[in-house]
Amino acid sequence: MSTLAATAVGQAAGIPAAVPIHGLHHFAYRCRDAEETRHFYEDILGLPLFHYIRKDIVPSTGEYCPYVHIFFRMTDGSCMAFFDLGDNVAPDASPNTPAWVNHIALRVDTIEQLEAMKARLEANGIEVLGVTDHRVFHSIYFFDPNGIRLELCAQLASETQMAAEQAGIREKLDEWTREKNERLAKK
Repeated sequence: MSTLAATAVGQAAGIPAAVPIHGLHHFAYRCRDAEETRHFYEDILGLPLFHYIRKDIVPSTGEYCPYVHIFFRMTDGSCMAFFDLGDNVAPDASPNTPAWVNHIALRVDTIEQLEAMKARLEANGIEVLGVTDHRVFHSIYFFDPNGIRLELCAQLASETQMAAEQAGIREKLDEWTREKNERLAKK
């Protein structure tokens, strides 16, 4: 069901309409060490350290857990954020998910910038996969010091091309769901 159709159904059922979501405010993840993470995101990737919070009590739950919460700002105002829980433990990977699945993709403006970032990462001893051609964008992949997979992308397709890519997208997803359910039913 499309967002518009879902909103109409929700409104008919007395559910408040969805409000516009304008973009990412921040993505937060655990880090092993705040300074190691700061060095990577600020000194290597070039994202400025933007905000710092130090607390002993978690505001949303009330539980005791001393932490530092650090934010790195991107040019659009959104942030990457990390929690250092003071125990030097890195986040665990998901045991049922391949390492290439969960990742954060960040955008650069051009292929030249993408290639420059690849060279910069490699010069800092970071292993980089790619440049990978995804037809509508190119990307590189690498891991931060916490084992979080990152992707830098340079968009190739125009807005018009991307609008054309959306044609029949719901039907394609419905077909995938049908095929997947048939495969699962055979098991």
